[in-house]
Amino acid sequence: MYSAKRQCLQRISACLFVFSLAHAFAQTEVTATLAGHASLSFSATVSAPKSAGPFFETAGKFNAANRQRKEALGSIDGITFVGDPKYPRKSGGSLPIKGQSVQGFSGIVSIGNDEFIVLTDNGFGNKLNSQDALLMVHHVKANWSKGEVNRLKTTFLRDPDRKVPFAIQNEATEQRFLTGIDFDPESIQVVGDEWWIGDEFGPYVLRVTPQGKVLGVIETVVGNKSYRSPDHYMNGRLPNYPGEANFEVRRSGGFEPMAKSIDGKTLYPMFEWPLWDTTTKSQETHQGKPYTRILELDVASKSYGTRMWKYSFEEVGNVASDFQMLSSTTGLVIERDDTTEGSGILCKDEPRTDCFTRPAKFKRVYKIDFAQTDADGFVKKVAFIDLTKIANPQRLAKIGPNEENFVLPHLGPEGLAVVDANHIVVVNDNNFPYSSGRTLGKPDSNEFTLLNIKSLVDAK
Repeated sequence: MYSAKRQCLQRISACLFVFSLAHAFAQTEVTATLAGHASLSFSATVSAPKSAGPFFETAGKFNAANRQRKEALGSIDGITFVGDPKYPRKSGGSLPIKGQSVQGFSGIVSIGNDEFIVLTDNGFGNKLNSQDALLMVHHVKANWSKGEVNRLKTTFLRDPDRKVPFAIQNEATEQRFLTGIDFDPESIQVVGDEWWIGDEFGPYVLRVTPQGKVLGVIETVVGNKSYRSPDHYMNGRLPNYPGEANFEVRRSGGFEPMAKSIDGKTLYPMFEWPLWDTTTKSQETHQGKPYTRILELDVASKSYGTRMWKYSFEEVGNVASDFQMLSSTTGLVIERDDTTEGSGILCKDEPRTDCFTRPAKFKRVYKIDFAQTDADGFVKKVAFIDLTKIANPQRLAKIGPNEENFVLPHLGPEGLAVVDANHIVVVNDNNFPYSSGRTLGKPDSNEFTLLNIKSLVDAK
């Protein structure tokens, strides 16, 4: 009798303990409200500088499936990333194009007056297909009433002083313009009178002047340990055998997000994907969930501190695509899946090209709290907004259905900027010409979505 009673009490205690843990780490879903919506067309292009040479008068020449060069404009169809590869769904876009594509915004900084600095991604997705894509930063202005984003200025990144520690695509030229085979720029912060840009290939952090000139490249060294991807220049060749690979950062898994402290003294580069655990031969996980790491980069010394924080993903396959600080201890992280896009014309996940078989699913912005880091180093996830369920009482949407529930249906919401105490802007990387989540058969434009997130800011 006593034994049975004790077992019963133990079970109750265990249940209460599990309940208390679940309650302690529960995340609250709150609602964001659409406050503005504008876009820059997928067809926006800019001419390359004359000094870059005729090779860059067109872009996208290396995107054929067999990687063979194709010069004829529009001769390569854009196929969406999402869906059954046996039944490719055309996006409606094509390559090569005349000029350089403005599209693919992977980082954004608000500079006031509805103006932003935006960072174009590496080009078309990887080193091999982005050899003729120049790296660019743009100054743009949003007109919320008209639903338009106007490009005011474009700055091309270059390395005339040979600060990059490896040979680049334009090594033998005077200006040495950087291309998508050299770096994969994903995040940007204004640090004093410089731009600091997070890269995925190294991963590195580039220091650049507002005129686009590289001042330095910061390696990722925490303590005495280097963190490198297979695209780091020290991993310049494939190993003789698969098991000889010497890297822990996933290809295209570097500094997609990078926040800046409120006082401007520290940057917080964050790995997009979990690191590789060489002991278990798998991605880093904790209690069954994958996680990634946030680093600490001191601006004054241009070196990393030894502290790291951990960020737990909700689902296997999720990634972190941007990170900004709200206060000295709280921040916002875009966490999303990497396999869904689309809304509206839906059907079962089957070989179809006339509908969205894998509609946008997990696209969230989380509020995190460094002050409530647990004993294992995990930051607390306080609350989140769902980017597929945005309140739209004033019917402010400029693209897509202008209904009570507004959806951001893109594969990659990738840029987040804090505008003021209660508002953020989210921008998508449209992966031109490979993403088609807003309208079937039409490439996604870059949408700037202004959100009132007061409920998320106030969440405890």
